[in-house]
Amino acid sequence: MFNVAIINIKDILKYLVKIIIILLIIFTITRYFNFEKKDSKINISKLNKNALTYCLDVTIPDIINEKDNNKNEILQEILGIELSMAENIMERTDLNINVEELTIDDKDELVEEIIQENIETEIVQENNIETRFTNNYGTVEIRNESDYELTEEMLIPNFELTDKNNVIIFQTHTCESYTPTENFNYVASGNYRTTDLNCSVARVGVELGNYLKNYGFNVINDQTYHDFPAYSGSYNRSLTTVENILVNNKAEMIFDIHRDAIGDNQYAPKVKIGEEYAAQLTFVIGTDGGGLEHQNWINNLKFAIKVQEKANELYPGLFRPIILRNSRYNQHLSNAASIIEVGATGNTTEEAIISMKYLAKVISEIS
Repeated sequence: MFNVAIINIKDILKYLVKIIIILLIIFTITRYFNFEKKDSKINISKLNKNALTYCLDVTIPDIINEKDNNKNEILQEILGIELSMAENIMERTDLNINVEELTIDDKDELVEEIIQENIETEIVQENNIETRFTNNYGTVEIRNESDYELTEEMLIPNFELTDKNNVIIFQTHTCESYTPTENFNYVASGNYRTTDLNCSVARVGVELGNYLKNYGFNVINDQTYHDFPAYSGSYNRSLTTVENILVNNKAEMIFDIHRDAIGDNQYAPKVKIGEEYAAQLTFVIGTDGGGLEHQNWINNLKFAIKVQEKANELYPGLFRPIILRNSRYNQHLSNAASIIEVGATGNTTEEAIISMKYLAKVISEIS
C-alpha cells in the first residue's frame, strides 16, 4: 500500500537527540581515556553542574571511577561542552518546531504540503462501468432514481453548514469489504463480507476520520456491527446508533460509509491521482419518496453537490454521479447527511483508504 504519512516533528527530534547523545558519549569516552590533565584548561563556570552530574549518573554510571574526583570533573567538563554544542545545533536547525504549540492552522499547513491540489487525475477505464446520469449542475452529474423531478433550484448548492467542526462517521453495512490483498487479507464470506474491522468499510471510515482530524475536525467514528449477525434490519439498528450519538453530540456532517454492492469482483471503479490509485466515490442521497418523513433531503442533496463540485475542481474523476433515490437511508437526522460508497468489491482496501485522504482534503475546503 502506498500511503502518505504525516511527519511527526516531535518524534524526529527525540530520535535525533538520542542519536546525538549516544555519539557524544562514545566520543567523550574516547577523549576521556586519551585525555591528559596537564593540557586541560577548560572553563566550566557557565555549565550547569547539577544537570551534568545527573546526566553522568544516569547515562554512564559504570564508566567513571567514583573515587577519582579529578577524572569525574574532567569528564563532566567535556560532556557539558559537547551537549552545549548539540543544543546549539538543534536551535539552528529548521526541524526545531514545537509540535505541542502548533495551532490547527499550522497542522493544516503541514497536511497541505503532502496532499496536493490540482494534480493530474485520470479515470481508469479498465474494470469500470460507464457513468449514467439524468441531470447535472455544472460539472456535477446526478442520476435521479427518485420519483421527484429535479428543478434547477433544487440543484443550486447554496446550502451553508451551521456546524463546520463536528463529523459523525458510521457504517450501516459494517461488514462490507474489498478484494483481499497481502496487507489486508481475510477470508471473505458471501459478497465480499467480513467481521474483521481492519479489512472492511469500518477501516475506511477510521481512515477518513483520521484525515479529517488532521484538518481540525472533531470526529466521532462508530464501528458498531449493524449487519451482523443479521443483515435484515441494518438501517433500523444504525438509526438507533446515530440517534444515541446525537443525544450528547451535535453534528451536521454525518457520513454512512459503504461500498458499491454490485457482486462482480471485476468491477473496480478507480481514478489515478498523481501516481496513486484511489477508489472512486459515489454519494447516495435519499428522499421521502418512499413515504417516510424526510424534510432535509434537498439540503442533503445540495451539500453533496457542493462537495462534489469542489472535488471535481481539485481531483476530477474522484466522484461518480450522485445517485438520488426514494429510500430515506436515515438521512433525515441531519441537513448534511449522506451515504458515501467507496469503490466496489473489485477495489482493494488500499485504494479505498487513499480515496479518504483526498475526500478529507475536499471536505476541509468546503466546510
